[in-house]
Amino acid sequence: MKKVLIIEDEIDLAELLAFNLEKEGFAATCVHDGKLGYDRACADRPDLILLDLMLPGMLGTDVCKALRKDTRAAHIPIIMITAKGDEIDRVVGFEVGADDYIVKPFSMREVVLRVKAVMRRFENDVKIPLTENYTIGDVIIDKQRHTVMSAGSEVDLTSTEYKLLVFLAETSGCVQSRENLLNNVWGYNNAGDTRTVDTHITRLRCKLGAPGEHIIKTVRGFGYKIEEQ
Repeated sequence: MKKVLIIEDEIDLAELLAFNLEKEGFAATCVHDGKLGYDRACADRPDLILLDLMLPGMLGTDVCKALRKDTRAAHIPIIMITAKGDEIDRVVGFEVGADDYIVKPFSMREVVLRVKAVMRRFENDVKIPLTENYTIGDVIIDKQRHTVMSAGSEVDLTSTEYKLLVFLAETSGCVQSRENLLNNVWGYNNAGDTRTVDTHITRLRCKLGAPGEHIIKTVRGFGYKIEEQ
């Protein structure tokens, strides 16, 4: 049974999330304080964390950053839940290490689908074949070591950013729609959530620096591709 840790200070909402997840076969635990949530995550090592942004004790962004630096919990996928839906809030969430983002109000069905999709994605990450590496301009993807070098320096990517870069590299020269990227990288296809792709592409280009701007091309009105060198 997969374990989900819910860090949410709205008790009624946390219990409703737990109820719906348990109906789907998950084991759900609720914590209503950021610091206590961080401690519980490190101790219990759940399979996924649902993390609210505005929390007492410790803000959700700080919890996320701390978990990503802690070897006991750095690998755990995190879905941020927040009432804030502005683009800058999404960017901040992904920048501190969140793997997905859900804005209140939301349907319980959407949450369950996101949880299942993120878990599938992380399970599939382990199965990515390590048969070849990619060198595209000044960017080198070493799939055996799970590292990325750009202009001679190692780049620190989140799991989602890494999988997005690998997928674009594997389909180099082919334009990928935002919907197709959502389906193959995030594990779900929701045409209304394509800004998630744009946000990750922006972060990926920024981290790769000039080489990223050079190789990752925007195809206006459709999507993205890695330009063949």
